[in-house]
Amino acid sequence: MKTDDKDIFERLREGETISPNDPQGSRLREASYATMQLVQQMNNSSNPEEIRNLLSRITERKIDASTAVFPPLYINYGKNTSIGKNVFINFGCTFLDLGGITIEDDVMLAPGVKLLSEGHPLSPEERQSLVPKSIFIKKNAWIGANATILQGITVGENSVVAAGAVVSKDVPANTVVGGIPAKPIKTI
Repeated sequence: MKTDDKDIFERLREGETISPNDPQGSRLREASYATMQLVQQMNNSSNPEEIRNLLSRITERKIDASTAVFPPLYINYGKNTSIGKNVFINFGCTFLDLGGITIEDDVMLAPGVKLLSEGHPLSPEERQSLVPKSIFIKKNAWIGANATILQGITVGENSVVAAGAVVSKDVPANTVVGGIPAKPIKTI
């Protein structure tokens, strides 16, 4: 099967770079607009059960009753996001998940956290291409306010990302990182 014949969302999950002139490229925006409709409904709710139900529809995965989400939450696709149990997502978080986002159990996201599993090449000639790489937030991690986790990053179990940090390298388990770019501060 030629690459162009393979579903664009499958190719994204496999980490394939998508060129701006991909024959299936328009499907990405169509899917995002469909997601935005559900995101708007979710963001206009203050009922925890309704929020979880709408987020379940967005992600196409059941969101456990132990998980709490304080809207607004912004998601561009949703179907490549997996959220564990006893997760807390505070106000104003953003998930760009075409590359995949996995949030394991007991994770806390402070206000304004950005999980960005998508990027673009540095080369000006290729810059319009979409480069997907999965983000993994391991069990019991705490991501501080306005921190940004870039594509392809794993935040290790029990780790803490300080407020305002930009994480461009994997965070080992039981480690506190901070700064731009984030660097280890101490071991827990």
